[in-house]
Amino acid sequence: MENPVETHSPAEHYIHRSNWLRAAVLGANDGIISISSLAIGVASANAETESLLLATTAGLVAGALSMAAGEYVSVSSQTDIELHDIERERKELETMPERELMHLAEIFEKRGVKKETAMQVARELTEFDALGAHLREELGIHEMNKSNPIQAALASGLAFLAGGIVPLVCIPFFPKDKVEFFLYGITIVLLIILGIVSAKTGGANVKKSIIRVTLWGTLAMGLTASVGYIFGVKI
Repeated sequence: MENPVETHSPAEHYIHRSNWLRAAVLGANDGIISISSLAIGVASANAETESLLLATTAGLVAGALSMAAGEYVSVSSQTDIELHDIERERKELETMPERELMHLAEIFEKRGVKKETAMQVARELTEFDALGAHLREELGIHEMNKSNPIQAALASGLAFLAGGIVPLVCIPFFPKDKVEFFLYGITIVLLIILGIVSAKTGGANVKKSIIRVTLWGTLAMGLTASVGYIFGVKI
C-alpha cells in the first residue's frame, strides 16, 4: 500500500518578519536604554525623586513620539523610492517590452541558467506577471519586504513605550541613594530578555544577541552616569 502524499503548508521564513521585527527591537532597545540612561544621569546628579520621575516621563513620551515619527518618515521615503521605481519599470515594459524581456533573460543567465532555458523562463514569467517578475528579479522588491510606514511607526513607538516604561515605574521602589545601581541592574535584565526574544524571533544566535545589547546598553548608561556625576548639581 502506497503512503499517502503529505502536504505541507509553506513555512514562514525569518526574513518575512524583518520589517516589523527590526522596528520593534530597535524601539524596545531604545526605550530601555534611553529611559534608563536618562534616569541614571539625572539620579547621579543628586536629583529628587519627583524631578527624576518628571524627567524620565517626559523622556518616555518624547522618545516614543520621536521614534514613531522618525520611523514613519524614514520608511515613507523608502516607499516613495520604491513607488517611483515601480512606475518607471511599468513604463519601460509598455514602451520597450522586448528589451525588458532580454534583460530578464540575462539576469537568469548570470545566475547560471542556460541561455535557452533563461529565455523560456523569462517568457513564461512575463506572460504570467511581467511587472512582478521584473520587480523581484531586477529591483529586488518582493511583497514580503515592501515598506509599510504605519506599521513600522506603530511598532517602533509602542515598543519604545513598552521598553521604557518598566524602568520608569520601578524608580519609586528603589532606594533614593542607590537608584542608579538598581536601574542599571533591572536594565541589564530587560536587555537580556530583549536579546533572547529578538534572537528567537529572528532565528539569530542568542548569545551574540545578548552580548550585543548588554554591551552597548552598559556603555550608554555608563557615559550618561558620568555626565551626572561630573556636574553633580542638585536638581
